[in-house]
Amino acid sequence: MRVVDIGCGSLGLRALEPGLDVTGVDLAPRPDYPGPFVQADAAERLPFADGEFDLAYSSSVIEHVPPERRAAFAAEVRRVARGWFVQTPARSFPIEPHALLPFAHWLPEPVRRRYWRLGAMGHWEDIRLLGRRDLEALFGPAAPERVGPLTKSWVSIRPVSAPAATAPAPAPR
Repeated sequence: MRVVDIGCGSLGLRALEPGLDVTGVDLAPRPDYPGPFVQADAAERLPFADGEFDLAYSSSVIEHVPPERRAAFAAEVRRVARGWFVQTPARSFPIEPHALLPFAHWLPEPVRRRYWRLGAMGHWEDIRLLGRRDLEALFGPAAPERVGPLTKSWVSIRPVSAPAATAPAPAPR
């Protein structure tokens, strides 16, 4: 199986599945990425053929993409792979997962910007979390990942279709 890890960071999916054939894609250069790597913007045309990969993997990336560019990002994910796994933190969860601050993502931007400095990230980034409908509009049905009764994140999965099974040979007479 060939996998493209879109928004791979410095290690990404390779940390979890080092034996997979994974090509990393990220906006930032990753000179120490342990495998094939392409520096590219997934909201632009990626340098891959249609369906070149079996699976596109993108974990906690789409919320960093400006809302006006998300449709282009999603179209590229869907174009380069036959299946996908896209995960994003849920806007409804009370803790903002990047800054680790309660309610930060629900505040107006000017207030959020000041509050953000108190969080784990330190530097400001205008992260816009998605709701279920937002993710489904881009990638189809989404399922919740839960922490107790709360939805922590949303995951949209399109399984890679298995090749059609060949008919068994007729039994000898």
